[in-house]
Amino acid sequence: MENVFYRNATEADWSAVSTLLTQAELPLAGAEAHLQHFLLAFRGEELVASAGLEVYGTTALLRSVAVSKTDRGTGLGQEIVRRLLDQAYHAGVKQAVLLTTTADRFFPRFGFIKVTRADLPGEVFASPEFQGVCPSTSTVMRLNLDRAPLPPVADRPQ
Repeated sequence: MENVFYRNATEADWSAVSTLLTQAELPLAGAEAHLQHFLLAFRGEELVASAGLEVYGTTALLRSVAVSKTDRGTGLGQEIVRRLLDQAYHAGVKQAVLLTTTADRFFPRFGFIKVTRADLPGEVFASPEFQGVCPSTSTVMRLNLDRAPLPPVADRPQ
């Protein structure tokens, strides 16, 4: 994670974000409309990771967590998710939810637990991910943000 800097996405980032998501085989539907709630990680000019939120009231759908192939396994995915969840908490989001077909063992480290679709607030079902972009067999997970997530690794006392 050396020489990586983080910033919120802008409209000008869409091309790079869509390329990263496509390489990670993640859906593009709905992502551009919520780009203002994406956090990006760069090494120099290269986008190396992304994580996004679709905010529905006090609930946010965590989506588009992607890390470039060369940076997988370095902790970058954990770091960007922690930073985004921290932003969500400070913005007043009370719970984060997600759908996954491949990463159900990654997200419990943040406190996400498996739930059913019936356990989620109705407003998140407006997301394209719930409208059929993600299969109905996807694992559904939820995290209550009743306290701030752990600080990013770089900001923790040594």
